[in-house]
Amino acid sequence: MVHDPLRPQPDEPGQVPAGDGDRVAKVLARAGVGSRRDVERLIAEGRVAVNGRPLDTPATKLEPGDIVTVDGEVVAEPEPARVFRYHKPVGLVTTHKDPQGRPTVFDALPAELPRLISVGRLDLNSEGLLLLTNDGQLARALEAPSGAMVRRYRVRAHGRTNQERLDRLLPGITVEGVKYGPIEAKLDKAKEGASGANLWITVALAEGKNREVRRVLDALGLKVNRLIRLAYGPLALGPLGVGEIEEVGPRVVRELFGHLIEPENLPTGDRPLYRVKPKLSRRGDPSPDPAPIAAPEPPAKKAYKAGWARPKVKARPHPPPKPKPKVKPEPRAKAKPQAKPSGSRPGPAPGAGPGRPTRSASRPGTTPARRPGPPRSGGKAPRG
Repeated sequence: MVHDPLRPQPDEPGQVPAGDGDRVAKVLARAGVGSRRDVERLIAEGRVAVNGRPLDTPATKLEPGDIVTVDGEVVAEPEPARVFRYHKPVGLVTTHKDPQGRPTVFDALPAELPRLISVGRLDLNSEGLLLLTNDGQLARALEAPSGAMVRRYRVRAHGRTNQERLDRLLPGITVEGVKYGPIEAKLDKAKEGASGANLWITVALAEGKNREVRRVLDALGLKVNRLIRLAYGPLALGPLGVGEIEEVGPRVVRELFGHLIEPENLPTGDRPLYRVKPKLSRRGDPSPDPAPIAAPEPPAKKAYKAGWARPKVKARPHPPPKPKPKVKPEPRAKAKPQAKPSGSRPGPAPGAGPGRPTRSASRPGTTPARRPGPPRSGGKAPRG
């Protein structure tokens, strides 16, 4: 949108509400154009105009209804302050435009994000947490040494040292005429090798000058070969992946930085406006969000035709045999003992040899008499 260099009508709104009267540098910083120093440089280059007239001083105060343009484009109205956490990878420059044509941090950001400025910088070979915001005044307050925002770094260096030498940085150090403030360094791990020792050191400082960590450790004879920023003030890198960006919630911004933001520029609500897109799958397509797991539905009953309600009787090849009625056996009649003649003994029947029982005469239809059993012990055997 290119601004018409004519003053708007009284009923057309401008970027400055009635009764504000802020300086143009402050308004543009709040709008996310850049820090106040960046705005002053833009004004000196003649790229900022108010109602179509280029400005020559950043001390110009805006009146209600004024239209401010940068490079011919109308500056949008200031939106509430927003803060983002970005995991900067190695190989990106922390600037909007690089004279050497190298890739920048802002070129790698998603296109749907507003115009952002960085809180501090990380050099080309550094990685880790980089804070981004659309509020230039907040960025300047977080960068200022008076804010005492502690920066924590994880450093891998090559050389030899001990904790006693690192403790010399606590009161501060001067390197090549530049005085650095107090630095807390802790030796975490040292691994000896053929060409020296590889060290891991945790560094905490609150000043953040240009290449401060590298220059200070170089003065101790250590060559930094990897530098990772872990935290900036109360915000930490956490599990944020390399190249990922995440917006800090409005409630957290109010609680942590509410005293550094103008009351009319404080964010509202509890949820961030920007949500991270789903990661790409192996095929390059966005992976869909996992569907909620629903409770398993009971299996549907099988539909039967009419007449299938009654179960069929299975045919048997042979019917089971009928049980026979139990017949009780008739009781046996006891044989009556025969009368023995007096004065005589019974002899064996004719034709009966020794050891063969004799048959007693019986009438037809009567029960035969029992066979005599073996002789009792101590008894007399019958005579022949």
